[in-house]
Amino acid sequence: MNPLYSMLIQWSEEDDCFVVFLPEFVGLVMQPCTDGKTYEEAARNGEEAIVSLVEWFHAEGRSLPKPKIISQYACGTAKMAVPQA
Repeated sequence: MNPLYSMLIQWSEEDDCFVVFLPEFVGLVMQPCTDGKTYEEAARNGEEAIVSLVEWFHAEGRSLPKPKIISQYACGTAKMAVPQA
């Protein structure tokens, strides 16, 4: 699996399962892309969907979407000023 592609997994009351969205593939494939009865199953199915999409894009000669990269500030490495007492 290409670990650079992201997944969004949410519970769907309507579908009574966890649904998986692939943000980089919005507008390119139907969303949600897959689902699962458990969060873990949805994550596995999402990984399989990414692998299948990458293979399909390559086979069709299509360019893959650019992975979305979260900035360092979103990952908890931001520095903040703390006033001196």
